Amino acid sequence: MPRKTPRICACGRVVPAGQQCQCAKARKAASDAARPAAADRGYDADWRAARAKHLARFPDCVECGDRATLVDHVISIRKAPHRRLDPTNFASMCPTCHGRKTAAVDGSFGRK
Repeated sequence: MPRKTPRICACGRVVPAGQQCQCAKARKAASDAARPAAADRGYDADWRAARAKHLARFPDCVECGDRATLVDHVISIRKAPHRRLDPTNFASMCPTCHGRKTAAVDGSFGRK
């Protein structure tokens, strides 16, 4: 059975397949520490209640029909903060479809 080959990290270290280099872990920890808390980004108790209500009403992904576990803002909070709790701006999505939509429409991972 073929095995995945190790890869070389940006720092030059050889990293076994399926593992993460220490420098990558440190970069992620620094990035996470600098990121505002979820509540500061608009995902507070009011959002959690609206999200639960929406998923109870619309449990299937709007893209593929699988079970939805995420509620997407059709128009992002960054672009329309006044629609943060507007149920007409919600879409139930599975993680795969949500990631695809976020990367294509919202700039993915904070990029413009």
